Amino acid sequence: MGIVLVTALTPAIWGTTYLVTTELLPPGRPLLAAVIRALPAGLLLVAITRRLPKGIWWWRALVLGALNIGVFFALLFVGAYRLPGGVAATVGAVQPLLVALLSAGLLGERLTLRTTLAAVAGVAGVSLLVLRAGARLDGLGVAAALGGAAVMAAGVVLSKRWHSPAPLLATTGWQLVAGGLLLLPVAFLIEGPPPATLTAANLAGYAYLTIIGSALAYALWFRGLRALSATKVTFLGLLSPVVATTLGWLVLGQELTAAQGLGALVVLAALVAAQLQPARPRALPDPQAGAASEPQPARPHTLPSPPPGGAPVPIGKES
Repeated sequence: MGIVLVTALTPAIWGTTYLVTTELLPPGRPLLAAVIRALPAGLLLVAITRRLPKGIWWWRALVLGALNIGVFFALLFVGAYRLPGGVAATVGAVQPLLVALLSAGLLGERLTLRTTLAAVAGVAGVSLLVLRAGARLDGLGVAAALGGAAVMAAGVVLSKRWHSPAPLLATTGWQLVAGGLLLLPVAFLIEGPPPATLTAANLAGYAYLTIIGSALAYALWFRGLRALSATKVTFLGLLSPVVATTLGWLVLGQELTAAQGLGALVVLAALVAAQLQPARPRALPDPQAGAASEPQPARPHTLPSPPPGGAPVPIGKES
């Protein structure tokens, strides 16, 4: 349970991003904020660990950095730009279900009814928490939000499937650098060069996003992925809108309705249900099963002999 609580710090930290962005950062520069979240943090971790990728990990780090950070942030930006925040968050809440489906195919994790129901409840809870009446829908925005959830789901599952031989901080740094480098030209083309002057509040906000929001948060996230199943980890991401809404109420004085309170409770219930469910690997056929099922001839004055090889033991992939 300790590793679950530590990993849960990551989405809790990510839930503070909205408050930091609106109160400390220059307006209208979300891609610049994404680059600063990723690239400096990655370079810092690489400098600390002094490890570079070797062999296939050059392209694996690029793929994971694109899925978990670069492409994800770009699609998140498009979705947030074209959709109300509540709609984008609700669409993004399908990520646990996508991870559960991908984990069943790539990691051998069993897709259970409880996981499916918890994922559906998570989407419903987030919609109650952040969705507003009359929210408009935009086809491209919905597609971008779904694409963002899908690419990060793929990144989470591949991060679990590809076991890096390097230390955790080094692997995290590689992904942050790769994602930041992919975002850099996109941010320049869409938003132009960085602002000529930055206030002390701007610098404090960017420093928080770099050190706490990325370097620390992603290290804890990938540490959790090494120890827990991909499905359990991604359910923790539902904490982000809960924390963001709570901070908006406590710090910014935003209204908190009864429906939002109910949504938060539903999200937390779905989260707990996902964590309590034991991860059961898919059993592979046991070559001893046929021999064990054959009847054994009785011997006079002795008990029947046990099946050869003992009781069959299911063998599965690591969850």
